[in-house]
Amino acid sequence: MLRSAAPLLRDESGTSMVEYGILLGFIAIVALVAVQTFGLAVRALFTSDASAV
Repeated sequence: MLRSAAPLLRDESGTSMVEYGILLGFIAIVALVAVQTFGLAVRALFTSDASAV
């Protein structure tokens, strides 16, 4: 039983896909934080410009 599982444990063909998934998740988290942080500042900027017009 262990002999049949050994090749599966050494197989690294799916490793790059897992790494891409982790990287994509990290980019998504950074994008959400950036939108939440800068979104309020941009909204205030457009609100003040709209009231000036």
